Amino acid sequence: MKCPVCDNDLTPRPVEDITVDVCDGGCGGIWFDNFELQKMDEKHERPGEQLLDIPRDENIVVDHSQQRNCPKCPDVIMMRHFYSVKHEVEVDECAACAGIWLDYGELGQIRNLFASPEEEKQAMQKFLSENVGRHLAQMEAQDEVELAKARRIANIFRFICPSYWIPGKQDWGAF
Repeated sequence: MKCPVCDNDLTPRPVEDITVDVCDGGCGGIWFDNFELQKMDEKHERPGEQLLDIPRDENIVVDHSQQRNCPKCPDVIMMRHFYSVKHEVEVDECAACAGIWLDYGELGQIRNLFASPEEEKQAMQKFLSENVGRHLAQMEAQDEVELAKARRIANIFRFICPSYWIPGKQDWGAF
């Protein structure tokens, strides 16, 4: 596979039970296949320590504004998005194979985002309450208005069509 940044050949590097592809001696980036990054993205996960200092060529300047093609699916342009709710580290992800490309140093930044899983959970809850909470509250209020309308209509029909007009025994009424 070719590096999406500097076009060097990526070198497979075994890290415990995972093999990642690194741009050794090039830009220092790392390619993670689907679900590999999740096994080493937190500080307490030992495999990630071996990938924190990839040898790289200091003369290679990485242009973060460039779109990058996936090294595994060369005809697919990777999507760039933030890795977590803190919006501090942008990663490139392939929509076809779900692999993730990290530039030099980004793995260390990701591993230092949260001190503990509990802190990450709290940050996610805060993010959701700030960004989704008000929309859910608006939807709930709208549902309450719609429910009140439906109950008024049901009450109107209760007087128009008493339950004794409908065949069968109905203690609860027609509506």
